[in-house]
Amino acid sequence: MGILHRMDRRSETRTRTELVVTVWGIDTKGDRFLQQARARQISVSGALLCGLDVELRSGDLLGLLYQGNKARFRVVWVRYSEGEKKVQAAIHRVESDCCPWREMLEEESLPEETSCGPQFSQD
Repeated sequence: MGILHRMDRRSETRTRTELVVTVWGIDTKGDRFLQQARARQISVSGALLCGLDVELRSGDLLGLLYQGNKARFRVVWVRYSEGEKKVQAAIHRVESDCCPWREMLEEESLPEETSCGPQFSQD
């Protein structure tokens, strides 16, 4: 028997943390929701959300607020916890939106991209 290696398809380094975020969207029943959750394993393009109380599915669009910074994220996968009745969801940021926790990430792991928001000259 061969040895199985787990392949990590992530192109970015994840930073382990636990941020309190506000999340909103529409659940699988078509009802709007707004709640606090925890973002873990963050990167410029995504995170793992924990502690959700709503049913979601892959492809759903969520809004997320962290320290006054908003961004939209697409749900990649969802896992339901048996014990706590809480939901975990892997999310990926919509490219046109700025990363809400960018300043928390290590400088060397950040891709060189144009900064978010308007640029003003100092003339």
